Amino acid sequence: MAPPPPAALYTPTFLLALLTTLLLSATLRLLAILPHRASPPQPRKPGAPTRVVIVLGSGGHTQEMLYLLKDLDARKYTHRTWVVSSGDAFSAVRAVGFEKALEEGEGEAKGRRVGPESYDIAIVPRARKIHQSLVTTPVSSLKCLWACFGPLLRSTSLSSSSSTAAEDLPDLIIANGPATACILILAALILKFFDVRGAHSRGKCRTIYAESFARVKTLSLSGKLLVPVVDRFLVQWEGLEGAGGRAEFWGVLV
Repeated sequence: MAPPPPAALYTPTFLLALLTTLLLSATLRLLAILPHRASPPQPRKPGAPTRVVIVLGSGGHTQEMLYLLKDLDARKYTHRTWVVSSGDAFSAVRAVGFEKALEEGEGEAKGRRVGPESYDIAIVPRARKIHQSLVTTPVSSLKCLWACFGPLLRSTSLSSSSSTAAEDLPDLIIANGPATACILILAALILKFFDVRGAHSRGKCRTIYAESFARVKTLSLSGKLLVPVVDRFLVQWEGLEGAGGRAEFWGVLV
């Protein structure tokens, strides 16, 4: 019996079955990469190079993030990538100032990784500018998404003295509210979905979101979007504990 011609396969029933199979496969894969309470992070060897990506936002978000990281251990987080939006010179300057403060301290004597080779500043397009039309927002958000893959895949300022951590995917992503954080975490989820460079299988691109101190009774829009998908979701007011089914209260962090 001769096989049916290829055109006979493209029936509404076949296409519906194919679409259903793809949607089911994508859903199962998404469920597999989303965080679960029963899946603790993979243990790391003491002294292993670790790269952290820190998302800064203009004004208050940046100030809170720097307070949050005031006790950062440069011996543990050996390479730091600071992500700022285009036009946000304030955040870029504050990030450089933070790194210089680490370098001027007693870091070198204690084995801390500090100096220009231990950090980089990655600039990405804004996801949405102030008063930008909602019609053009999807286009700018896609541009921001595409640009976010760069600092996730590797440091933007590799040199001969850069550590191996700078060449790898980040071990940790820390964000606290700006719209750019939502786009960057979406990019990280895409890398995990397709397991690009072992993003999921090696336990890379884990995410921590710290809700702003200003959010007392309700989560921010960024928080509402990210609470189901980040690995840890931290709030700074006891009334928000358990928000979204996952919010953790650890007291005031900033």
